[in-house]
Amino acid sequence: MRLFLFLQIIIMKMPDINSLDCARPLGGAVAAHSYSSHPEPDVEDLSGHEEIPGHPLGVKPSGNALLAAENLRHAIGTFNILPDESILMLLEYLDGPSLLNIGQTCKAFYAFTRAEDLWKALFTGSPPASFSWKGTWRSTYLNIPPSEECILDCSNLFSDVLHRPFHCAHISLDPYIKNIPARNQIARLPDLSFEEFNEKWSNTPFILTEPVKQWPAYKNWSVNMLLDHYGEAIFRAEAVDWPLHTYVDYMHNNSDESPLYLFDRAFVSKMGLKVGQPDQEPDATYWPPSCFGEDFFSVLGNDRPDRQWLIIGPERSGSTFHKDPNATSAWNAVVRGSKYWIMFPSSSKLPPPPGVYVSDDQSEVTSPLSIAEWLFGFHAEARRSPGCIEGICHEGEILHVPSGWWHLVVNIEPAIAITQNFIPRAHLSAALDFLSNKADQVSGFRKDVNNPYERFVAQMQKSHPELLEQAQAELQKKNEGKKRKWDEIVHGNAEQDGGDAAEGGGFSFGFGDDSDVEVP
Repeated sequence: MRLFLFLQIIIMKMPDINSLDCARPLGGAVAAHSYSSHPEPDVEDLSGHEEIPGHPLGVKPSGNALLAAENLRHAIGTFNILPDESILMLLEYLDGPSLLNIGQTCKAFYAFTRAEDLWKALFTGSPPASFSWKGTWRSTYLNIPPSEECILDCSNLFSDVLHRPFHCAHISLDPYIKNIPARNQIARLPDLSFEEFNEKWSNTPFILTEPVKQWPAYKNWSVNMLLDHYGEAIFRAEAVDWPLHTYVDYMHNNSDESPLYLFDRAFVSKMGLKVGQPDQEPDATYWPPSCFGEDFFSVLGNDRPDRQWLIIGPERSGSTFHKDPNATSAWNAVVRGSKYWIMFPSSSKLPPPPGVYVSDDQSEVTSPLSIAEWLFGFHAEARRSPGCIEGICHEGEILHVPSGWWHLVVNIEPAIAITQNFIPRAHLSAALDFLSNKADQVSGFRKDVNNPYERFVAQMQKSHPELLEQAQAELQKKNEGKKRKWDEIVHGNAEQDGGDAAEGGGFSFGFGDDSDVEVP
């Protein structure tokens, strides 16, 4: 609290360096927006991006301070005792005018107050009613046109915290997506029948190369086409709801370490699309391949959880490691562009992916790294880890994500995709287990849908009683196995009573399967 009050005093009393951006008033008028189609980006050889440009303010990594004759950080006075991370944490408590004020006091604070995450948080926390994207969160929030943006030379400031986001935003993806070891490669198949999927492939990631090429969406969609038809439609992009034309402006002109990812669950209704097999819906825009046609959540009708999303994003956008919700499986079809995937099975015998930390009940997953920083710091280790598989899903291809698999995905180039979650029969028991025993983690249902587990079981009893009975028996057998293993750990085997158990010279145990051990 004392540091925060001191910060406010500094904001009021430190001298102006006469270099403040000539910002327009917050919430000032914005000219009426007109937009046109953007040129479709060419697929470039990523090897041409090996060199990382210099930081726009001249900030350098911390190690350069060792041989520097001058360090701008010395000008921040008492705050020099704080690490860079703590300074940014304090600045998070300030509003826009206060950040501008403290940024006038010295070049070091000028650089710190230009950190994009500060302005992104201000913008998403209180977005203006009308705005146009101007290339950065700071310029957009302050309504500063690029021609009026002032840049100070801060080349004698050395900070990993300030330099790292810029570095990660410009690293080449090439070293991470090429030369995939043969043992790690995701299987590629032309197509699969419903029977083949259920007999052999329901627990395995794979890529199908042919079904999506039949979709009208594949034949007709592009960023420009969507912009022409749906430019004013509002879509969800993580923490913001923007017209598509605004998101496309952002998509083509940002330098974010983790670019916003358009991920909209209501796109079918917003775009007036028809979805279904061509023999049932002649005007369908897309349909699930036949191998993914079975989805037991469909018994809930309109009470089912969210299941389908439109995904649009620039190069380097994507999702950090996660599992899909409610123990569902998923498919992800790339309509334009290409995506790199790296995946791990969920198993009691294997730890989570490197750099991923999970709570004991798996309700909280922490991966405090951007995709680029994870690739830079953990990709080599992950590629050597047991269970790792990876691959590129190209334009016109579709990838299967089995229930429970960890996966990270990143766009290699600007991309458009459609994804859908589903429950196949092989994972019906997993979905029942999740809905019943992890009710606090169930997601995607409307708020008025009470007790999803009971509703699901009731509807399955009406529609598929034999499959429900089979899945419940499988789940009961699994739970009895967990209890038996726990009893063996606590009480030991009767035949080991006496001196036999001590002969090993140490205590160790293994369960020999992929079941999670829980206290009954």
